[in-house]
Amino acid sequence: MIDGHTKLFGLLAHPAAHSLSPLIHNTSFKVTGINGVYLAFDVTSDGLPDSLAAMRAMNIGGFNLSMPLKTDVIPLLDEITPRAERLQAVNTVINRDGRLVGDSTDGQGWVDSLKQDDITIDEKVVTVLGSGGAGRAIISAAVDAGAQKVYVFKRTNDIFESRKEQLESWSDVVEVLPYEDESMIAQAFDESQIVANSTNVGMAGDQSTPVSKAVISHLTPQHIVTDAIYFPLETPFIRAAKQQGSHTYNGIGMLVNQAAGSFLEWTGQRMPVQPVIEAVHTAVQQRQQS
Repeated sequence: MIDGHTKLFGLLAHPAAHSLSPLIHNTSFKVTGINGVYLAFDVTSDGLPDSLAAMRAMNIGGFNLSMPLKTDVIPLLDEITPRAERLQAVNTVINRDGRLVGDSTDGQGWVDSLKQDDITIDEKVVTVLGSGGAGRAIISAAVDAGAQKVYVFKRTNDIFESRKEQLESWSDVVEVLPYEDESMIAQAFDESQIVANSTNVGMAGDQSTPVSKAVISHLTPQHIVTDAIYFPLETPFIRAAKQQGSHTYNGIGMLVNQAAGSFLEWTGQRMPVQPVIEAVHTAVQQRQQS
């Protein structure tokens, strides 16, 4: 029940109404009995300074942010964590007695979603398709989790060289290669135990896969295949990987576990991940049917 002691948390995003974050966190508050409430606020980059000032003035516990606010917020914060510094992105702001600290829990969410099934990244070879926000978070977390090698495939455009330099500077285990070289992707799949799609190929009504059927044929029952997409629940890539016998994971695990990272920092308590995943799965299923 909301009362005078209820702590407010929320999402700053534009648009914000479609977000599953309120469902995730309010389910968590209900299950844990924490007196908190989580709301979605439609905020643009222009409104961000005022929102942060309100967070301080009203002692709001914390916020999540979506792009482009993840980068716009950095100059407005008092401190950011090393992983947020590396990514130059913040998805979580914690209010520590008026001192606003930014962190990035996205990549750790991917690691933790696999850890739920006792899958570790340590000493594994990982292939990541794409190097956008989700991709960089996964790459960073894979390095921190002890990956033996991380192959990254990125489109060769005008930022290819600068992105390659950035990612490879994080660790000598990271190698950035051209997405257009299918033989190289196939070779990376052969060497990898884990393959992560971080592109938006296969989202919503898109029936494409991020790589060709010939490359997908290199997946085996020994592979772990993840997709950052959770709408639809089963992307064409996940469906194709299943047909190869691979162990597959959609984006719900990463979505909920990155939220669990925020929840822990805000409340000091662990999120009840399993009931939250079930609630999100049901909500996405309902959206698919509508």
